[in-house]
Amino acid sequence: MLAGLLTGIAGGLQAQVISAEQAYAANAPGVVLVQSVFSATVYVNKVEMDDRRFNRLVDSVRKLDTSGSMFTAEEKLDMVVKALYQNPFRFFSRTSQYLGQQHRIVSSGTGFFVTGDGFIVTNAHIIDRDSSFIRRKFILSTYEEVTNANIRSLEASWEIRFTDEQRALLNNAYSVIYSQVSSMILNDLRREIFVQARVDRTGHEIENRRLPARIILKGKPMPGKDVAILKVDGVSEMPVLALASDSIARIGERVWVYGFPEPVSSNLYLSRETGAEPTLTEGIVGAVKRSVGGWPVIQMDAAITHGSSGSPVCNNRGLVVGLATFGSIEQTSASLSEAYNFAIPVTIVKQFLDSARIRAAVSASSSSFNRAIGYFHDEYYGKAMQQFVAVQKLNPDFPGVAYYIAQSERNINAGLDRDTMLQKVVFRIIAVLIVLGGAVVFYRFQIASRLPKRK
Repeated sequence: MLAGLLTGIAGGLQAQVISAEQAYAANAPGVVLVQSVFSATVYVNKVEMDDRRFNRLVDSVRKLDTSGSMFTAEEKLDMVVKALYQNPFRFFSRTSQYLGQQHRIVSSGTGFFVTGDGFIVTNAHIIDRDSSFIRRKFILSTYEEVTNANIRSLEASWEIRFTDEQRALLNNAYSVIYSQVSSMILNDLRREIFVQARVDRTGHEIENRRLPARIILKGKPMPGKDVAILKVDGVSEMPVLALASDSIARIGERVWVYGFPEPVSSNLYLSRETGAEPTLTEGIVGAVKRSVGGWPVIQMDAAITHGSSGSPVCNNRGLVVGLATFGSIEQTSASLSEAYNFAIPVTIVKQFLDSARIRAAVSASSSSFNRAIGYFHDEYYGKAMQQFVAVQKLNPDFPGVAYYIAQSERNINAGLDRDTMLQKVVFRIIAVLIVLGGAVVFYRFQIASRLPKRK
């Protein structure tokens, strides 16, 4: 009875405020990587380089430093690149021949489940890129082979091996050059949408499952209402994030953002499996502003970057209060500011759900999982185990549940379960009371036996 009372009190506190660790454990399973895959046949004018003029350029730079001590190789490279930037038509010319190649580009962001049967919320701009973005991406992809050939030619002329940073600089230079001197035609442009959801596998490991998705409803990229609703078919009892009932986040409120920032998911030193795990960033609501469209946006200092678009922004109760959407540009560096990012409030998200007649609701598996996580973090491992097993029956693929079952069982066997410990304490108290009671009875009996008997 006492254990039940303590557990009830703990559960009530969890419904109000939870730790970042507990919030991540509960919400991360419902966060997914969203990918829009654009593919097309690309026809481009073949571009030829004037080898004579290019070699003359290289020779002129080399003659500036006959001793080889005035300029470093990187400085000489900068001279060549700047010359190509300043007068590309001097070194390259367009021909009448066209090259046709198959290419694909991928636009990535974040989303999250709002129903157990597969409805997902994300940003519209992730799945509806404008034509200039697609064209630029296809240009970079189409000319990659030509660019690499030119880089190899330059390496041969300089008789050196370029670093990765130098190669990146040259790639950027050639992209500008080719976009100026060559035309491009896209044919048979197609778009496919996928989400990568984490699933449990044998051995307590988590794998990624790539699921096709379709568009149910979408707004317009900023400055429009940048929200999209997707649907993954053929699924049930998926992990779901609960939406807050508050009309708007409060200034000074602490928030957590779960997403797939591109610097992490594309990091060459991280495994692909690790890159597919959502990243948690923390911040506070600094202001509630109004967009140029007149509707509110939440300003926060939680770090977001490319790939974080569509991330759920949650309060300290683990409830979604917004949708991470756009950042701010530093005027001096033209780079994204780390401290001034914005989210679309959950009220706008609910408008889209209502328009699509979708009722956001936490699935039964998520309800059980959230209760289990609460018990687990309060060290009631027996109760947690019961709920985790219930989750596994509803959805055997629920990410992380096998791990928590194993951990709960290990902690129970180690005698760390608070229910078991409390029962031991109660049994010991009862045993002590029995011993004390017996001692009192025995003591009274001894006293009574020594008293003189009445005649």
